[in-house]
Amino acid sequence: MPGGWTMSMAWMRMPGQTWAEAGASFVAMWVVMMVAMMMPSLVPALLRYREVVRRTSETHLARVTTLAGLGYFCVWTLIGVTIFAVGVALADVEMDSPTLARAVPFAAGMIVLIAGALQFTTWKTRHLACWRIIPEHDGALPASAGTAWQHGLRLGIRCSYGCAGLTAVLLAIGVMDMKAMVFVTAAITAERLAPAGERVARIVGAMVVGTGLLLIVSYSSTLH
Repeated sequence: MPGGWTMSMAWMRMPGQTWAEAGASFVAMWVVMMVAMMMPSLVPALLRYREVVRRTSETHLARVTTLAGLGYFCVWTLIGVTIFAVGVALADVEMDSPTLARAVPFAAGMIVLIAGALQFTTWKTRHLACWRIIPEHDGALPASAGTAWQHGLRLGIRCSYGCAGLTAVLLAIGVMDMKAMVFVTAAITAERLAPAGERVARIVGAMVVGTGLLLIVSYSSTLH
């Protein structure tokens, strides 16, 4: 099966590697990938946060901004841990069931199709809008480490909700598929930074739906 469609290959340990080592290796790769993919849209959000904090204090701006970024990536790290655990469990089931293994390409196509449809929902629109909002207290935020960390965590949670569908696309097609990574990075950045983000999200959704349909048709053709 092509690249990301074979779950068991994506989650297998290297020879001589323990599960703890395999998990640490995956999470490290995942964090590096998330930093590369999310930074284009995260930097403007952190700069907005920095400007709000500046209204309270001109000191420690770099520290609190960095802490907010670390809080954001802490959320994505925990997501990576969860994804690895689920991926290993699904891979074990796939390897024990040839019937399920043959259905993986169809399942991948359905995941991509559903993820594309999600781009057209009010749920997606709402989370795109939330990404642009910084909660303020009386028009400003204190320059404290605790507030910065909490803001970063909230930002990470909002981000994970808003790009859940596109993350699912990446996982379905292949975590290490460079074309998928570039597409998802460009899509997340464009829909968050473009003036008409909701319109961009729908355009991305149409492309993803089309890809999902192609994957399903391609799978169906192999059955005949």
